[in-house]
Amino acid sequence: MKTRNIILSLASALIMAACSTAPAPQAGKSFDEVLATRRSIRDYDASKSISKEEVTTILLAAQNAPSWANTQTSRYYVAMSEDKVAAVQKLIGERNAQNVQGAPVLIVSTFVKGQSGHFSGNPTNEIGDGWGAYDNGLSNCYLILKAREMGFDTLIMGMRDSDGLRAIFGIPEEETVMAVISLGYRASDPATPGHKNLDEIVKFF
Repeated sequence: MKTRNIILSLASALIMAACSTAPAPQAGKSFDEVLATRRSIRDYDASKSISKEEVTTILLAAQNAPSWANTQTSRYYVAMSEDKVAAVQKLIGERNAQNVQGAPVLIVSTFVKGQSGHFSGNPTNEIGDGWGAYDNGLSNCYLILKAREMGFDTLIMGMRDSDGLRAIFGIPEEETVMAVISLGYRASDPATPGHKNLDEIVKFF
């Protein structure tokens, strides 16, 4: 019995010692920190890469965005190989191409026409397929915020050659090409942009 108690005491001491020397878990960014540090980045660190698994985690988060009647019409085409990234860079304009030099991933976002904002194939109201663009924007918002939470940076670009992107990725005509989103690591910190006063954009009744 005495031997058993000695063994238990030694085991407890070893466990306590291990706990005291183990590194404390790292807390993730709070939502406010994600919002405060997310920027449109136009200067990327070309020495850093992003894995397919990390991109998958980001896109799974984007799937959690709400959509009209849960139609989930957003689609994503991910360029990660050097040749595909270079091909997309040629289709986003010279200035954008320069801005995203060094970003290892370029993502094309689209949405399926005639579903969001429609019932039985007919537009529910005057906005029509605008609801598809709206839902795609929500999905893209989840994407860029999850990316920032994971330590990555993004730039959403509306200047793009949609026909060229269709050819590269085989995007069907029933999808509207919306934006190209760069994904990478910032090489420098941009200044915080100014914002309008809240009373310029909000009315309380």
